[in-house]
Amino acid sequence: MEISTQTQRFTNPLYLESGRIIEPYELIYETYGELNEQKSNVVVITHALSGSHHAAGFYEGDKKPGWWDSLIGEGKSVDTSRYFVICVNVIGSCFGSTGPMSPMYPSLNPYRFRFPVVTIRDMVRAQKILFGMLGIDRVKAIIGGSMGGMQALVFAVDYPNFAEHIIPMATTHATRPAVIAANKIMSEAIRSDPAFREGHYDPRKIQEEGCAGLSVARMVGFMHYLSPRAMEQKFGRNYVQNDGLYELFGRFEVERYLEYNGYNFPKYFDPLSYLYIIKAISIFDLSFGFDSLVEALERVKSHLHLISFSGDRMFFPEEMEEIEQAMREAGKGHLCSLYEVESDYGHDSFLVEVEKYGDYVREILS
Repeated sequence: MEISTQTQRFTNPLYLESGRIIEPYELIYETYGELNEQKSNVVVITHALSGSHHAAGFYEGDKKPGWWDSLIGEGKSVDTSRYFVICVNVIGSCFGSTGPMSPMYPSLNPYRFRFPVVTIRDMVRAQKILFGMLGIDRVKAIIGGSMGGMQALVFAVDYPNFAEHIIPMATTHATRPAVIAANKIMSEAIRSDPAFREGHYDPRKIQEEGCAGLSVARMVGFMHYLSPRAMEQKFGRNYVQNDGLYELFGRFEVERYLEYNGYNFPKYFDPLSYLYIIKAISIFDLSFGFDSLVEALERVKSHLHLISFSGDRMFFPEEMEEIEQAMREAGKGHLCSLYEVESDYGHDSFLVEVEKYGDYVREILS
């Protein structure tokens, strides 16, 4: 599978929902497979909070592939021998697209807190501009889970003639209070960490020495990504063998799991980017600017294939059911389907249990 990673620089301003602009800005993106002459075989992949443009395949020397490698590749559900797959790192992230630690032109100093709040719509608008520069006016499909699913839904409403099929997974049309509350806890954990230095940290020092607040935030996130049943099956009440049961800081296996993932996170993800992205997730509302969700969905012309997961405790299956119901009320029922995957794993099922829905995605694309 051929992998191509490129960066596009834009000198025209990106106008944001807030009324502010980002100028200039860059987007890094990755492609897999070959674009046909008609440019009719494009599949767009939109990533989640901690994802990046590297959705599949291996970089030289890597031990792990891209984050959705089980879905994307030659002979896989999104078959790169048939489709030209493109994944763009969103504005505000920390993997190469313009974000809070990017230089604030004309200075070489980073934006930090001067970076404007970006929304899911802003992320999508930037991607659409990129696709226009690449001469891609219509795509076969857009596929994304969690925050990627939010982006997919925005594409459906804001650019109704752009995609033939849109496949949002494990997502919502408007972020609910429980997720907003968790995002608030994560934000406070980061901001209260002395290593964060009120946003004026040295990113190299964070990578080398860590940021306990960001680590704790990641642990809070994992409480949503795994369902209680998945934690029970994965860890039970097993105790770390080398830790004493009556030691104050002795650990259960589930605690060690959270520590491992939490304290590794600052090695590759930026604290300010995390704050900006969870803000975008918290304020997401597909019906914003419309009188109702039904009115927003009246714009949809793509085939909308909703995939939910029964064990998801971040974006519950009924949130996808609300979208399906609103599509019917909008007179778009013939364009919408809902497929609920039976899963105990939790929110991250869309990443780790591809075998449960991969054939369905393959069928849609075929």
